Amino acid sequence: MAATAFEMDGSVMEGGGQILRVSVALSCIQGTSIKINKIRAGRSTPGLRPQHLSGLELVRDMCSGSLEGATVGSTEITLAPGKIKGGNHIADTHTAGSVGLLMQVSLPCALFAQGPSELCLKGGTNAEMAPQIDYTLKVFKPIAERFGVQFVCDLKMRGYYPKGGGEVVLKVNPVKELSPINLTERGNITKIYGRAFVAGVLPFKLAKDMSTAAVRTIRKEIKDLYINIQSLQEKDKACGNGNGIIIIAESSTGCLFAGSSLGKKGVYADKVGIEAAEMLLRNIRHNGCVDEFLQDQLIIFMALANGTSRIRTGPITLHTQTAIHVAEQLTNAKFVISKSEDELANNTYVIECQGVGATNPNL
Repeated sequence: MAATAFEMDGSVMEGGGQILRVSVALSCIQGTSIKINKIRAGRSTPGLRPQHLSGLELVRDMCSGSLEGATVGSTEITLAPGKIKGGNHIADTHTAGSVGLLMQVSLPCALFAQGPSELCLKGGTNAEMAPQIDYTLKVFKPIAERFGVQFVCDLKMRGYYPKGGGEVVLKVNPVKELSPINLTERGNITKIYGRAFVAGVLPFKLAKDMSTAAVRTIRKEIKDLYINIQSLQEKDKACGNGNGIIIIAESSTGCLFAGSSLGKKGVYADKVGIEAAEMLLRNIRHNGCVDEFLQDQLIIFMALANGTSRIRTGPITLHTQTAIHVAEQLTNAKFVISKSEDELANNTYVIECQGVGATNPNL
């Protein structure tokens, strides 16, 4: 372990779990110990929640590290990482804590392991305040693959709020290094598709209502494309009751955008469908190449890549600004955000990053 430990203030900017995820992953990959204080100071329930704790313990196990202060509610932790081994690991939030967020902290680490990793992640697959597993598979994965990231994600069981019970198995091959990406050409939207689902005791009609309302909303703006939103009743592979929708748009250059929404008690199904459709349309309008949810998830890969990455995007989110802040604090990566020169795109930006060219010493 290097003698110089990083310290990170967990209350800066977005002040949430993301600071923890990016900091811990970078600490693990670089083999430098880190102390994070004021964890989630900006949240109504500050400190570690069960899903953050599961993510920390997973990374600790992956790198045979030592972890201090890791209990639910703790606002300060220290991680001293060892070598990232690969192999089989399990993380279980025992709640509806997001498996997508467990993946965000563990996937970058697995890429720099000594060998292949198999991660069994348990919790919520379609949960609020986190990417739905469908987003991870259909939007994040194809774009991450452009960095040279290779992983297979097997969705064993879906889990919903409040019970969780979902399970995903992630198989990751290590990389020698990550390639930079250039996502600056948007092209035209060529496909719109998605899934509206109900699970458990909820009636199938809800799925139909979400889908119909979403198509109707998109049609007001995009008139000439076939919109294929499937209505599905989740049977065997679902734990608990839930309903929701995710809609994906694809461009001629392979850019991907999404809008999604989950049902809540007392909210009409058509309102859920309309919310997802409006989110998708908002993310298409700005003429960028990534949506507001992918932006921040790509920052750590841009920072680690060997060369200059560029992504064109809509307004920069606080999550993205926070991820950039952490990456610049903990690595020598340099980010520059500039307004797009395109006349038609008044709210479009380009995020450019000179990556550090992290290499896997084991390959």
